Amino acid sequence: MDFLELIRVRQSCRSYDDRPVEEEKLRTILEAGRLSPSACNGQPYHITVCRGEAAKKAAAACGGMGMNKFARQAPVILVLSEEDYVASAAMGAKLKHNDYRSMDIGILAAQLTLAAAELGLGTCILGWFDDGKLRALCGLTRPVRLAITLGYPGDALREKKRKPLEELVSEVSSC
Repeated sequence: MDFLELIRVRQSCRSYDDRPVEEEKLRTILEAGRLSPSACNGQPYHITVCRGEAAKKAAAACGGMGMNKFARQAPVILVLSEEDYVASAAMGAKLKHNDYRSMDIGILAAQLTLAAAELGLGTCILGWFDDGKLRALCGLTRPVRLAITLGYPGDALREKKRKPLEELVSEVSSC
């Protein structure tokens, strides 16, 4: 499948069947994450893979108030936590008032989810979670920034609803 088709089929999956994720596919997805670009090549993040009982506990930490109930179906949950900047990225972040670490974690999440879609797996990026519970479960001392459910989709693809390109893009050709 070409890249644009991959982007078209990748969606936030909110239903998973009971098949486990094969080790080879998980390693391919993690390798795609390892290869993702980051500011000053610092890779200021850590990926914790939760499977089995740990995935169920991670799903519980991503729930509450009716949110993310579907996460309990996912056989794998990837927990993305932040790590320290490398010195050059830390200096750039301070000088330019940009949070490069969050940008890098976003890029990482995009690559992980696109790699999963290419392998026929579904994902959903979660920003609603209990940081303290996930840290305790995963043995982390640094903040959790995202969690990603991963598994075989239980539902068919939905039509994507997006704003028209004209609402999202403008062009400046001279100043």
